[in-house]
Amino acid sequence: MAVALSLAERGVGRTGLNPSVGCIIVKDGRVIGRGWTQPGGRPHAEAMALAQAGEAARGSTIYVTLEPCAHMSQRGPACAQLLTEAEPARVVIALQDPDPRTFGAGMEALKAAGIGVTTDVMASQARQSLAGFMSRIDRGRPVVTLKIASSLDGQIAMADGSSRWITGDVARAHGHVERARTDAILLGAGTVRADAPQLNVRLAGLGAYQPRRIMLGSADAPQGWEVIRNPQDIAKLGCNTLLIEGGAATAAAFLRDGLVDRLMLYRAPILLGAGKACLNDIGLTQLQDAHGIWQLSDARSLGKDRLEVYEKTN
Repeated sequence: MAVALSLAERGVGRTGLNPSVGCIIVKDGRVIGRGWTQPGGRPHAEAMALAQAGEAARGSTIYVTLEPCAHMSQRGPACAQLLTEAEPARVVIALQDPDPRTFGAGMEALKAAGIGVTTDVMASQARQSLAGFMSRIDRGRPVVTLKIASSLDGQIAMADGSSRWITGDVARAHGHVERARTDAILLGAGTVRADAPQLNVRLAGLGAYQPRRIMLGSADAPQGWEVIRNPQDIAKLGCNTLLIEGGAATAAAFLRDGLVDRLMLYRAPILLGAGKACLNDIGLTQLQDAHGIWQLSDARSLGKDRLEVYEKTN
């Protein structure tokens, strides 16, 4: 299952509304098929792995990170049907599909065909891998990550607005990898007007990983951008993951509305003093209310800079 979860990471940010799933087929101690959800959401991971395994899939054990879909689609057959026809001995599933079109029906179809089914294997890891898809199904909105690149004293620019570059090459490259792993990136209208950012992925080999560009505000967006009027409108975007890259007012607005699930804080070893703060007022009235909201989940050095990742605790 760990291998299947690793395969699922290859599709992150490229599968549209579909979850990025990984699948591996094992028989007689050998891997005979593997797959992950392809760009745009099709083929699904199971279809890709079964195509590799062919007739050898009969009697095998198949590991998949999400319950095989059971609903029919014009884009391809249901994976539960494909697995039933392949006649494996057992299917091991990390997580049940929350989509009401499948929700348990995929597993029931396999059991009805006499195929052994094992569930909840590495479920917590699968839930993290599929967080965006789970959030869209369960909460009606994408998982939201707020990215902030600042000085040690929390400034994102000089007083005159100069901000290129706060962090170094390694940290910026890491930021581009994160862009490649998200469905859409959002900026406030003021930042779009002031900086005219490209918001694209500028790393060799990742040119095909280009997220949608979203602007928060009432102004007309530049060509190629979409507009939402307020943070709550992210529910209308129809995506699994959203990355917010600025500015201070936009970041604060999403925090005030409780819509940020994850913080990525890139800190450069510099002090700016009288600069532009990374956040505006987030509506906090008592210091005690600031505690217990965020939990550190990752920390690492990126060249001379430091990255800290925090997950919301509730």
